[in-house]
Amino acid sequence: MTETHTWFAPFAPQEPTAPEDPRLERAFARIADSDLRAGNKVSLLRNAEENYPAWLDALRKAERVIHFENYIIADDKTGRDFAAILKERARAGVRVRVLYDWLGSYTRASRRFWHDLREAGIEVRVFNPLRLTNPFFLRRNHRKLITVDGRIGFVSGLCVSDSWQGNSHADPWRDTGLSLEGPVVADLDAAFADSWAFAGPPLKREECAAASDIPAAGTTNARVICGQPGMFRAYRVDQFIAATAKRNIWIADAYLVPTTAYVQALGEAAQDGVDVRLLVPGSTDSPLLQPFVRAGYRSLIEAGVRVFEWNGAMLHAKSAVVDGHWARVGSTNLNIASWATNWELDVVVEDKTIAEAMEAMYLEDLKQATEVVPGSVTRRRQERNALSRRSGRARRGAVGRLAAGAVALGSSIGRDSGGLRSLTATEAGSVATIGAMLLALAALVIVFPPLIILPVTLLLGWFGAALLIRSLRLRQRIRIMRHRWERRNAGRSQNSSRM
Repeated sequence: MTETHTWFAPFAPQEPTAPEDPRLERAFARIADSDLRAGNKVSLLRNAEENYPAWLDALRKAERVIHFENYIIADDKTGRDFAAILKERARAGVRVRVLYDWLGSYTRASRRFWHDLREAGIEVRVFNPLRLTNPFFLRRNHRKLITVDGRIGFVSGLCVSDSWQGNSHADPWRDTGLSLEGPVVADLDAAFADSWAFAGPPLKREECAAASDIPAAGTTNARVICGQPGMFRAYRVDQFIAATAKRNIWIADAYLVPTTAYVQALGEAAQDGVDVRLLVPGSTDSPLLQPFVRAGYRSLIEAGVRVFEWNGAMLHAKSAVVDGHWARVGSTNLNIASWATNWELDVVVEDKTIAEAMEAMYLEDLKQATEVVPGSVTRRRQERNALSRRSGRARRGAVGRLAAGAVALGSSIGRDSGGLRSLTATEAGSVATIGAMLLALAALVIVFPPLIILPVTLLLGWFGAALLIRSLRLRQRIRIMRHRWERRNAGRSQNSSRM
């Protein structure tokens, strides 16, 4: 893999570094349910122009096994380029496994596309397809993961589609990924095995190498965070990082709809003097979501969080960098669907070189972004909030620093961004759009009530029938297990009587 375009300079070889504070590391490991792996080589990759060539190069060099997992694999030029290499490797004797998400890919690729992959000898599975007995089809596999020979892995926000490369009519999407070599690749393979088993028979244990079996490839510490429905791992990690940050929290996110608790965590950090910034899309592929995203700006900005909107094509990255040491890249968005209902995958890197490269990349992105700035009323609320938070609590620094931090926002905004936009104007447009949507929905209910009542009725009936079918299957499974147990006991009784 060529590294001429990576966002950091090569570093001198040295011994893998240990976590700075063992107690902090233990808390982090418990929250993330993941061990920190030392001895890795990590490269930061920007956009499809760096990610896709690195992926394709690694796939071409595969000798034993390829694990390829993505939310969207499209039947377009990009998808066919990847398919051609996967087919060639499968015909050469490499064990190729492809896992795609049903909801993400079913309109993007035809049955013929998947049939051709299978005909070439590739094991293809679909994740959580729509079935009559499965009303929980909205739980999606949103992961973007590739591993090759247990040697190298890739984690990112990029799917496999022309959208990320752009064309004559559209600019490429902005996204971020990582290339990883070393013991952490074992955790990536384990994550793939977990979601692969959800879609069919599990992998054999010996097919996935242990971290101890993979030699060190560098000096970087990294850990894998596997998001699953109901686990909230990434959410707890983000809360923990917001609570422990000392200098800065810079976040890029594609579909920002945070919980009140998360907004409060970022606001607490900002009011404690931490430089908190959010970079979000200015235009999005989910236009119905955008008004709700913008409607949430006020609570963030009044708490001292700086919000920037990307001015280019879709910003799809899900990344964060904190205190020049800690970085996160992966598939998890800052919303309840990613935190609570999806299968997600992120990598946390604890390394100064990577963090500095991500900070440089973030500042470069801000040059193409517009900051949503507070008006005079919002600034007064910022100052009031900062002082009231300080009252009665011992915090780092002085009261003057917090108050000055809120007031000085007006002098600092815009110095590293591509322009300014009023919070009031942004909020007015969003509120008007939401209001119009609600009025339209109300009118639809009045004029055509069956359009609302019928889908709800069908959905309730679907859930009820699916649960009854599941109950019958569980009862059948119990009868089978009981029958096997009785036969086993009968066999033992006959053997004991002969003795």
